[in-house]
Amino acid sequence: QVQLVESGGGLVQAGGSLRLSCAASGRTFSNYALGWFRQAPGKERDFVAGVSSSGGSTYYADSVKGRFTISRNNAKNTVYLQMNSLKPEDTAVYYCAARETWTVRIATTDDQYNYWGQGTQVTVSS
Repeated sequence: QVQLVESGGGLVQAGGSLRLSCAASGRTFSNYALGWFRQAPGKERDFVAGVSSSGGSTYYADSVKGRFTISRNNAKNTVYLQMNSLKPEDTAVYYCAARETWTVRIATTDDQYNYWGQGTQVTVSS
């Protein structure tokens, strides 16, 4: 079992920045690939960004490429999502997810992840 706890969400104006954190506990953190997903009201949960277990491979949704950066610190059992140039359409609940794998290929669908955090709200005002 892996427990994930997100933090760092909040209200920000368009063009601003936020950094989300996801702290993990339980099994060996470095065995897990991690992803960030988001869900806006009335919409499905969508992939945002992912990082491999080693941190050497990352992948982004086209909608956030060039604005968001995912990173991980295996010594601190934490994954981050740095979000810059935020837009109102980035407003959503953001979820951290984990899957136990050593593959460098990043999974982009939520059914491939086994563990989820409770989510953190990000609201971008125009």
